[in-house]
Amino acid sequence: MSAEGPSSAAGPAVTSPAAIAEATPSMAQFLEIKTANPDSILWYRMGDFYELFFDDAVIASAVLGIVLTKRGKHLGQDIPMCGVPIHRADDYLQKLIKKGYRVAVCEQMEDPAEAKKRGSKSVVRRDVVRIVTPGTITEDALLDTKARNYLTALFVAPGANQHAPNAGQLAPDATIALASLDISTGEFEVGEIAGADLPGELIRLSPSEIILADAPFADKTLRRWIDLAGAAATPAPNASFDSRSGEHLLKARLGISDLAGIGTFSRAQLSAIGALLKYVDLTQLGRTPVVRPPKMTGAGTILVIDAATRSSLELVRTAAGERANSLLGAIDRTVTGAGSRELAARLASPLADVRAINARLDAVTYLARDDAARDALRSGLSLAPDIARGVTRLAFGRGGPRDLGCVRDGLQAASACAKILSTSREPMGLPGDLNAVLDALGSVSPELIAALETHLADDLPHLRRDGNFVRLGARADLDDARRLRDDSRQVMAALEAKYVNDTGVKSLKVRHNNILGFYIEVTALNAGPLQAAPHNETFRHRQSMANAMRFTTTELIDIEGRIAAAADRALGLEQEVFNDLATAIARQERPLLDIARALAELDCIASLAEVAREQGYVRPVIDNSSAFAILGGRHPVVEQALDTTKSGAFIENDCILGRPPASSLSPGMDDPGPSTNAGDPDARIWLMTGPNMAGKSTFLRQNALIALLAQIGSYVPARAAHIGVIDRLFSRVGASDDLARGRSTFMVEMVETAAILNQATERSLVVLDEIGRGTATFDGLSIAWATVEYLHDRAKCRALFATHYHELTALAGRLNGVANHTMEVKDWQDEIVFLHKVKPGAAEASYGIQVAKLAGLPKPVIDRARQVLALLEKNDRRRGAGPAAPLDDLPLFAAARPKGQTASDQGPSPAELALAALNPDDLTPKAALDALYRLKALQQAKK
Repeated sequence: MSAEGPSSAAGPAVTSPAAIAEATPSMAQFLEIKTANPDSILWYRMGDFYELFFDDAVIASAVLGIVLTKRGKHLGQDIPMCGVPIHRADDYLQKLIKKGYRVAVCEQMEDPAEAKKRGSKSVVRRDVVRIVTPGTITEDALLDTKARNYLTALFVAPGANQHAPNAGQLAPDATIALASLDISTGEFEVGEIAGADLPGELIRLSPSEIILADAPFADKTLRRWIDLAGAAATPAPNASFDSRSGEHLLKARLGISDLAGIGTFSRAQLSAIGALLKYVDLTQLGRTPVVRPPKMTGAGTILVIDAATRSSLELVRTAAGERANSLLGAIDRTVTGAGSRELAARLASPLADVRAINARLDAVTYLARDDAARDALRSGLSLAPDIARGVTRLAFGRGGPRDLGCVRDGLQAASACAKILSTSREPMGLPGDLNAVLDALGSVSPELIAALETHLADDLPHLRRDGNFVRLGARADLDDARRLRDDSRQVMAALEAKYVNDTGVKSLKVRHNNILGFYIEVTALNAGPLQAAPHNETFRHRQSMANAMRFTTTELIDIEGRIAAAADRALGLEQEVFNDLATAIARQERPLLDIARALAELDCIASLAEVAREQGYVRPVIDNSSAFAILGGRHPVVEQALDTTKSGAFIENDCILGRPPASSLSPGMDDPGPSTNAGDPDARIWLMTGPNMAGKSTFLRQNALIALLAQIGSYVPARAAHIGVIDRLFSRVGASDDLARGRSTFMVEMVETAAILNQATERSLVVLDEIGRGTATFDGLSIAWATVEYLHDRAKCRALFATHYHELTALAGRLNGVANHTMEVKDWQDEIVFLHKVKPGAAEASYGIQVAKLAGLPKPVIDRARQVLALLEKNDRRRGAGPAAPLDDLPLFAAARPKGQTASDQGPSPAELALAALNPDDLTPKAALDALYRLKALQQAKK
């Protein structure tokens, strides 16, 4: 929770020692606990409800939409109160967390009956068992099954480069360490980046909550980046960011004595790790989460993508925040939540290591070639629940019977998948990644699987207190206790029949309610025999009603006690079974998490293989060369969204930036034929011209997406592709402003372009669209011209540069690495037809007026635009031969002349328009005379 965001407190006057001393025992207990948790909303357990008091109640009633009432007085004032039932706690908790509140959950730590033994006024012992924050959620109902829930600690390394001079913000070269943990699965990653890459890194991680020290917390620019990433900012003491403490805590969590076996960590990284693990301890109050060995990320390990590029390419969410129609939505064929999370993680973090990328491609190729094995694996995976999250809830003591069932069913699915992989193994063996998956799937002891299958019923309740989750026949003593508990109706029916026979009272009934328990009831008229000898010694009077009397017997009390004891004993035996199974699972947490990861990876690989077969994707060639050769490329999202019955198949296009090596095609792949639009084979920068709506933006984005798909280890939508690994991907397509910071569309464009030019390297891919269009023509043209020259001469990167500045096409003749390409368009009967095909050369015209016509601009506007365009072009030609024509000669300015000035090209007058609308053949003499008068009036009005 941000310090500037929602907060909660009972108020200093209310929680002062004197005020607590004057409160009732129960309220004094609440105030003491509240004082220890001033920044959290306190959920105070009272029976079957979590009660909230004072300001907490006021806040919760407004956020949750529940009734605000009152309970007694404190210091002469009414105590505001509201409550939420235990069985709906998750629903209400989710609403509070989404609003940015922290919730301290205070539970009853003893049975109320035990408290009464200490005296009638004794208060049940209560204490906070956890503090719930956005980054520390484990409940299924509060988590997105298809998304990670990272808690991230951010540490800015001290040094001269920490802050930009006179800027009050992080310097671009500041060293920043980030440690991220999803406590619901144990997934853990650690990285170190430069300050300039932080916005993109935050978007990549998409944490729910970020912990940072006081100085970074006060940095408004950093806080804004955190807000844009959708995370809650939580301040932590500077002392929490301690490298020695981080090293000690990490060793303790992983159960190792030396970190060298899992990686090399800088002091900044260990500082971030220390703050992260301390915060987890603080919020979980001693309960230790499952933590996997951290995965190292950062520069050199993954493809760096800045925040603007992630937004432009719509990788995991569209601009509207939807998963559908994003790249992830287009390629996701996973059948489990864990598999979907793995695919999203790969898409957010493409690899930059050739060997790792090709290892992933080998695994996808294996399953893409074996349809039967892939279908069988996907069928088996569809039955696999989320093992990691089930194991974690059990580790925190928040698990239920369904979490035990989750482990059981997951292990059964793992066994089935392992069998399929083993039987489908080719003579050469499985690829490395699939072989690692197979090894992990069998890492749990058979004894655990047997215990879960033997003891757990098929249908499991949500809560352990509900019982009936142990299979019949698993334990004989439990079966006996259940039989007595469940046969109570038959036992009472037999007892009732006996009493009717003994007394002769046919209306005698054995009944039950929650206040009296079991009792005997007869009508008032028939109560006499039970009150007379000899039955009065057996039947003891309990209660008189208007029309009935109630009795009990020693035998009834004894049977009732045995039934109640049987129910308690049955539940107690089931709790023993639960605890035994949970303990057995805890002993094998690591192997179980390995299985969970293996199932997620297998689902992700099978998904990529499935979409490759379904959509006709091909395996790209990935190496360390400078190649960028895509033949027959297609946009993965647009292609699937296209209605082929109306618009036909997606038009594929080639893109070859620079001369590719001879090995551009995969070994054994059929030759796709020569490129139809390659142009200059040495050009590594393509200048794209052509009208809007012709497909330029689609072409630009599709090549960036194809490169990104290749580096996550996926097949790509093309006939063939050869891509030298890209270190940084930049895409600036589209316009947006930032009014909250006082930045215009053009200013945002220039800031993003500056970031690209300052960071692009020879191994980068840059996609730019319409640079310089947000300012005056000559200013914009100059900026665009200089940008292309910089990309060519200094950055020397591979680039696609789309522009409407036709003058830039002259650069193709001046710079060896620049080539002109355009979108093919056909003129037909004063209309334009977009062919969506890229070809070498420059656009012959912009076709802007034709596009405006297609958009539905009024005909007078279109006609007027044509007149202005013709005169502007004529004036432009005259400039080449002599002095420019005066501006007053142009209709653009003549249209704005003061009244009294004339111009021959101002367009038809009202009288001329009225005259043009007349048809003389249809006019009677009288109608013709009337029309003449109207024309005369219009002419006079004009004068």
